[in-house]
Amino acid sequence: MKFVTYFYQNKEAVGILKEEEKAVFPLPFADMDTLIQTSKENLQLAVKEAESSIPLVDVTLLAPIPRPRQDIICLGINYKAHAEEAERYSEEAFKKERPIPIYFSKRVTEAVAPEGFIESHPGLVERLDYEAELAVVIGKIARNVRAEEAEDYIFGYTVLNDVSARLLQTTNKQWYFGKSLDGFTPMGPCITTADEISFPPALHICSRVNGELRQDSVTDLLITSIPDIIEELSSGMTLLPGTVIATGTPAGVGMGFDPPKFLKRGDVVECSIEGIGTLRNTVR
Repeated sequence: MKFVTYFYQNKEAVGILKEEEKAVFPLPFADMDTLIQTSKENLQLAVKEAESSIPLVDVTLLAPIPRPRQDIICLGINYKAHAEEAERYSEEAFKKERPIPIYFSKRVTEAVAPEGFIESHPGLVERLDYEAELAVVIGKIARNVRAEEAEDYIFGYTVLNDVSARLLQTTNKQWYFGKSLDGFTPMGPCITTADEISFPPALHICSRVNGELRQDSVTDLLITSIPDIIEELSSGMTLLPGTVIATGTPAGVGMGFDPPKFLKRGDVVECSIEGIGTLRNTVR
């Protein structure tokens, strides 16, 4: 199943994509967080009873979780080829001495819609970059979860663009500010439920800028796997339903080219993952 948050007739609502993803069937939940937390039986019943539909072209899709209640948890340098290109760009900022996960958080006041705008922040941001990522959405309270149990705690997956201000990121010696500016978290277009995707996910992931293929990889090439991520994080913190974990980006980001290919106003960035869909955002 593919669940979406959308705007229609001046109201924000949630629904399920059906009819070859050309129609949205409204569901009786206040928001995506409420939908995620409902029991599997009640959710299945609501989906079964959904009869009325709205043509997809008549709604405006929003990020599936427009306002995450906690910061998004992110992994840095989690594909080997991306680790190599990042170190070439700035060894001081990105060199990893040991093969251990790099976790950081990304503050999100409001996630950017699938056709929304990436803010360029003139005067503040230089070297604006993109990062296509598979994001995991936690479905129930996760605490002290073993890796072999991790699949049971996943509600589904979405696409996330971890937009980054590289100069702020490297100059500040930490990544929070350079990753957390307004308009830096496009997400969507939907959440594909975990039962639709084999585990661990081995999905084609790519990004394009103005139609040019930049990133092109598969999501099973993670250095730290999704089961290991959930086990480690839940061993020391409680992951609540609706928690979003961005699992890292493959090679091909702007800073990885020689010379670098950073974003500029007017650029169109597309981040796609097999089985989920495409984020298409314009820099302004």
